[in-house]
Amino acid sequence: MMQLPNYKEAKVRNKEQVIREEYKFDSSLKNIGVGKTYHVKTYGCQMNEHDSENIKALLEELGFQEENDYEKADLVLLNTCSIRENAHNKAFGMLGRLKHLKEENKDLIIGLCGCMAQEEGVIEDILHKYKFVNFVFGTHNLHSLPNLLSKNLKSNHQEIEVYSKEGNLIEGLPVKRANSYKAFVNIIYGCDKFCTYCIVPYTRGKQRSRKKEDILKEVETLVREGYQEVTLLGQNVNAYGKDFDYDYRMENLLEDVAKTGIPRVRFMTSHPWDFTDQMIEVIAKYPNVMPSVHLPVQSGSSRILKLMGRRYTKESYLELFHKIKDTIPNVSISTDIIVGFPGETEEDFMETLSLVEECQFDNAFTFIYSPRENTPASKLEDNVSLEEKEKRLYRLNEIVNHYFLVNNQKWIGKVVPVLVEGINTNGKDGLYGYTDTNKLINFMGDPSLTGKIVSIKVTDAKTWSLDGELYE
Repeated sequence: MMQLPNYKEAKVRNKEQVIREEYKFDSSLKNIGVGKTYHVKTYGCQMNEHDSENIKALLEELGFQEENDYEKADLVLLNTCSIRENAHNKAFGMLGRLKHLKEENKDLIIGLCGCMAQEEGVIEDILHKYKFVNFVFGTHNLHSLPNLLSKNLKSNHQEIEVYSKEGNLIEGLPVKRANSYKAFVNIIYGCDKFCTYCIVPYTRGKQRSRKKEDILKEVETLVREGYQEVTLLGQNVNAYGKDFDYDYRMENLLEDVAKTGIPRVRFMTSHPWDFTDQMIEVIAKYPNVMPSVHLPVQSGSSRILKLMGRRYTKESYLELFHKIKDTIPNVSISTDIIVGFPGETEEDFMETLSLVEECQFDNAFTFIYSPRENTPASKLEDNVSLEEKEKRLYRLNEIVNHYFLVNNQKWIGKVVPVLVEGINTNGKDGLYGYTDTNKLINFMGDPSLTGKIVSIKVTDAKTWSLDGELYE
């Protein structure tokens, strides 16, 4: 019996207590992948990237070995994103390529998971147009991958198991980290904000915070293993602990993680609504909490923000922005901005440009509005033409790019701490890494520095990166 997604169920927010349990591997399945290879292709955010780290480890428990070329793999799994139409199109385009591979190799196993799997329309398409997909699971039952895959191998029937009601919080999932010096750590799942354009509350479910003991245990293990940086993850990290029946919130967790002694602590993504003064104070107080904040604004028009369901005004956002700037030394602030939201007038757009001129962000991720299935905004009249949306995006990008360069130029001549990430892959010699303020910097150095924090003197600035040299 298939379990299909249901938007009506996914929207429900109940008071039921989330049950936390330890992952248990079914040892009877440990050899089903022996002699076979897998390839996981990940779309979307850092949460998806971290989910893929768990997925890879689960597959390797079954005996599969990783293959970097999907055309050579015995199993290909797409971990998908639904936040924008472009991510949708990429995943479906990849399924089209996999269909041709399967016509040549009928034993190829194809799976789909992640946020797209939680969408009713996507599953309808899988059932009717993509019958060659072997199995599908959602964001709430990642831990059931071994059993679902085993069922498909035995039955040779398409298996779809997507729950719209959240399951338990599963601790102790195996993980295959992308590297040995930076790590993602989930602290909260789901989102209860229901911004009118966003499908995440439907695909990821209600807010469920992990216990501080489980988070700190994970971070302390990473410290012992020599990791240099952790990024605390959540659809809205600032909401951490709001679902507890006791007083322990994001500022408390951030402080406790800082006290573990991990050299670098980052977090994302923040919602301005839940960003407290206490959080700002903790970031300012602890040198190992990086002075880098991602603070999505989405629009500079209070009228459009209300239509978006963002729960703050332009004025309250600016008050928070300047409080962060004034309290945290050398802080860099990045943001997200959507142009062309239904009903956005030229006057509304000019409000956005005005906010950008005032904030002069260090980085900004800018997008044209794309309607997502079943969201309230998708039912609004989309009365801004694509041509106008593209013009507005171009005008916005001209301004944000100008300030990227202006902010980067302020660092020329200064010495900054850099976590070295590896050898440049863009055709340049040398290494690259990220400053404490999350700026990309390129410099010459020995590859043995990878995974270490070194001092770099900034020698030049470009729009999206810095150049530097090792500082003795």
